Amino acid sequence: MSPLARTTRIGLRRALIGVLVSLGPVFVVANGLAQPKDARGSKDHPMIKRFEGSVIIGYEFQKFSDLVILLGPVKGEWSNFIGNEYELGRHKLPLTPTKSQTVEGEYTRILYVAPKERSTLEVLRNYERELQKNDFQNLFRCSREECSKQDGALGWLYLYPPKRRLLNTPSPQASRAFDSTESVSFRALSWGADQHYLTAKRTSPTANTYVSVYTVKGGYKDHPQTFEQPIVLLEVVETVPIENKMVTVDAVTMAKEVAATGHIALYGILFDTNKTDIKPESAAAIDEIAKFLKTDPKAIVYIVGHTDNVGGYDHNMALSQRRAESVVKDLMTRHGIAATRLKAAAIGPLDPVAPNETEEGRAKNRRVELVKQ
Repeated sequence: MSPLARTTRIGLRRALIGVLVSLGPVFVVANGLAQPKDARGSKDHPMIKRFEGSVIIGYEFQKFSDLVILLGPVKGEWSNFIGNEYELGRHKLPLTPTKSQTVEGEYTRILYVAPKERSTLEVLRNYERELQKNDFQNLFRCSREECSKQDGALGWLYLYPPKRRLLNTPSPQASRAFDSTESVSFRALSWGADQHYLTAKRTSPTANTYVSVYTVKGGYKDHPQTFEQPIVLLEVVETVPIENKMVTVDAVTMAKEVAATGHIALYGILFDTNKTDIKPESAAAIDEIAKFLKTDPKAIVYIVGHTDNVGGYDHNMALSQRRAESVVKDLMTRHGIAATRLKAAAIGPLDPVAPNETEEGRAKNRRVELVKQ
């Protein structure tokens, strides 16, 4: 080989290595076989060990998010056509839960590949035993067709929807390396079988912890890294309270904004989920409302409650009304504001200021507004 050809070949090899490094080195080729390593930046949850020999191919951590915990099987049917259209985002979610609970807090999601010689049931039972050792109590457990009418559907058609799939592990096939829908982590649960699922809860004085564990045998033939191997989807939520990042608006700002626009949104008035009792940390915000009203004795306002879209329409309308009434009551009893200057009203989920698809958006939609009468 000429020096020029050798130099060119080395240059191309270095360029290819650079591309693979930028994607995150997950699969290392040795003796013609792909040897998996944990996805870059991933780690086990500190509370729950991994199954021996497992490798992380997908990982996500959020300081605050939500998780739907299944307390019963899912219902609905699908065909190959619906399954393929769903994968491409062209068909709505074909399965719905029969019983569930939504929890919020610090959220961790990990996707593992376990050793091929192990069964999905063995892997699930090991997680169950580990959770019991750590004082978790089972909330729901199912296997195969108990979970969904078609075995394997619970994972890829409900628990792991296309819009929320992990992309940590790209496809090692060169022609598909840049196609996110063909990444190993994206397709890991597709067309799986021999599924098992459990949810569990641990109660402590500081926070409740909810865990969802799903195991299934990989059924996506184009990816030998996961095909016919046990896949584990582990999701953990620790119900720590959301940090209050909203700034309390002072009385002067309220007066200016109400004079200019006729209303102002306030985020410093807080309630527990589905509750109407005002939390103690809301006192500063309500004190500022009282200052504004006392500074301008002619001001007459509506106290308007807003919610996100979690829950039914009637529930949210009633909830926002009662929360507004709680604020009115506090202004009257604690600050001596006349009842004739205040009126509680409810808009519920009808006037969002941000998308309800994320917790950040829902937090902005949960608010109290002062509206000039």
